[in-house]
This record gives sequence, structure tokens and C-alpha cells, in this order.
Amino acid sequence: MNTSVTRKLAIGGAPCLTACCLIFATSCSKNLSGTPQGNPPDVEVVQVQQQDVPIFGEWIGTLDGLVNADVRAQVTGYLLRQGYQEGAFVKKGQLLFEIDPRPFKAALDQAEGQLAQAKALLANAQAVQGRTQLDVERYTPLAKEQAASQQDLDNAVQNNLAAKATVATAEAQIKTDEAAVETARINLDFTRLVAPIDGIAGQAQLQVGALVTLSSGPVTSVSTVDPIKVYFTVGEPQYLAWRKRFPTETTRQAADKNLHLELILADGSTYPREGSFYFADRQVDVGTGAIRVAGLFPNPANILRPGGYGKVRAAIRQQQGALLVPQRAVAELQGGYQVAVVDAYNKVDVRTVTVGDRIGTQWIITGGLKPGEMVIAEGVQKVRSGAQVNPKPFASQAQAKDR
Repeated sequence: MNTSVTRKLAIGGAPCLTACCLIFATSCSKNLSGTPQGNPPDVEVVQVQQQDVPIFGEWIGTLDGLVNADVRAQVTGYLLRQGYQEGAFVKKGQLLFEIDPRPFKAALDQAEGQLAQAKALLANAQAVQGRTQLDVERYTPLAKEQAASQQDLDNAVQNNLAAKATVATAEAQIKTDEAAVETARINLDFTRLVAPIDGIAGQAQLQVGALVTLSSGPVTSVSTVDPIKVYFTVGEPQYLAWRKRFPTETTRQAADKNLHLELILADGSTYPREGSFYFADRQVDVGTGAIRVAGLFPNPANILRPGGYGKVRAAIRQQQGALLVPQRAVAELQGGYQVAVVDAYNKVDVRTVTVGDRIGTQWIITGGLKPGEMVIAEGVQKVRSGAQVNPKPFASQAQAKDR
């Protein structure tokens, strides 16, 4: 009985085993022959564009007031009151702080009293000198006619000279006292700490009741912020290249005037107003090899404040006939750059290219591509050189065209 069952199983299983062997052999032959499995992968491609593009430079900028004025005490005294709102706009001559004026008012009154006294002494001296002058005039003809002695004339002359000297001394004293009055008046004016310029007043460094002296630091500062100044540093090679393009003073001034600056703020937004070139420093920093440049930006709403940071951007030249591809189409590999090109037969050719400047989301290709060629912008990780693909338009580019 066991022999019969075994014989039946062997007869029934032979066809199944044969079919399995055929399927396995077919599968192995396909894998060994390299025949592709399924449909070619979908990729998104974009055409290499050729156009004239501006080349931009970007530098880190620091904001500063056009004019920054420190307000310091010129006399010693106690701060009596504060006359401004910190961080507010102030006009030139507006009161910021007042120092207790009473000691300085008393000094002015004293100086004016001394001046009045000196003027009285001058009037008295002039009266005496007038009397001695009359004596000289009376004794001179009498002495000639010997109606008066020569001694009387000499005494009159000497008294007149002494009176003149007294008058000169009184006049000098008046000038001294007038200077003292002016000094006292200036010191009294110095008790009013006023804004030296129109601008934004900063935080008060000293409070009411504090003693200020000539050696004290600034009580506050005022900055002109419309327009506001932006400092940034440019590398010496870049600066020299710019100057070589405009060698004469006339062309240089025209180029500087036509240089339009953009300011990208710390939050990533672009400041809506365009800036202009202001000046380049007189020297190159020996430590960094860069030169400091300043630009001016209109700031009517006082949004920009000194001490802020931003990124300054400007078109420094125009590149003719540049070849452009999306940055995502370029792969960096061991210091080199590659793109995947799709030919007319939908086959992939991975090429090494030379890249130039970045323009927004695109990259300038300076070598390895030709205008009109199709490169893979999406799905490049799915393919290799020689692979067959199913190319479709790059979605981002199609959306950009629709807009």
C-alpha cells in the first residue's frame, strides 16, 4: 500500500516540479540578460535657458546713523529734570535735560554786579582824568608867561598821566568783568542740555538727581536716521575689479551714482526703499584685506535704527548669454558638479559641468552644457547614466509660466 501511494505522488508531482523549474529558469535568464523590469521612471526635466543676467554681490551690513551726536554735560551740577521721551524724535534745540541752574544764575548775577562796579570806577576815573587835563591846559600858558611856576605845571602833567593810567586800568577791568559775565551766561546756558541735531534720542544714561561733571559720559545720544547709513565691507579684489571697469573719475562717479542697493533685513524681508552709494573708505583694512563702503537708505518712517544688521545686495555687472538651470538640477560630488541630461531618445547622460554665480534659484553653467538641452530637475536620484526615462515638464517651471 505504501508503495502505491508513493508511486501516485511521484506521478502527480512531476508536472508541477517541471513547471516550477521552467519559471525559475525564465526568471534567471531575464535577470542575467539585463532586460529592464517594468516601465522607465518618470522624471521632470527643464530646458537649459540662455539669456543676459545681472550678477549680484551680497555683503553683510551694519546700520548706523548718518550723524550721531553725544549729549554731554559742560558744567557740574545735579540733573533737575528730563525733558524728552526716550526713543522719540527730537528737534534741534529741544530740551533733553536740565541741570539745577541756581548756582549758575547766582554766579551770573555776581559777575554782572562786578561789571557794574567796574563801570562806576571807570566813570570816576574818567572824571578825575578830565579835571587833571583841565589843570594841564590851564597851567601850560601861565608857565610860559611865568605867571605860574614850572613846578605847578609838572605836577599837573603828572597827575593827568596818573589819571589816564587809572582810566585804562578801569577799562581793562571792565573787559575782564564782561568776559566773566559772558562765561557765567554760557555756563547758565549749559544747564540746558539740548538736542544738537534733529533725530532719534536714545536711552537716558543718567537719571534725574544724578550728579554730572565734565568727565561724566554721555547723558544720552541723538542720531539722524533719515537717511540712515549702512556700512559693509567689500573684498579688495572685488573693489579693484570694479574700479578697473571705470578707470576715469567721470565714469567712476557715474557708476557709483547708478549703483542701486537693496537691503535684506534680519527677518529675511527686503526693505522696500532703494539705497545709493555714499562713500568708500580711504584705506584697506590690513587685517581683513577689505575696504569699508557706506550706502544711504531713505528712512522716513524711522523703521531702521542704528546698530541693526542686514544684507546689502547690488547688481555689479551684466553677464551676456548665460546658461541657466535650476539649482536643484545640479548635484555636488567630491568638489565637482554634475547634471543629468536627457537626449532625444530619452536616455540619460550624467555630465560634469562647471558652475558660475547663483541667480536666485538658478545657477549659471559656464561649461558642460549647451543651450536648449534638457536636464533633470526632479527625480535625478532615480537614474544613472545610460538609463531610459519618461521625461515630463518641470512642475515648478510650469507654475512659474502660468503666473
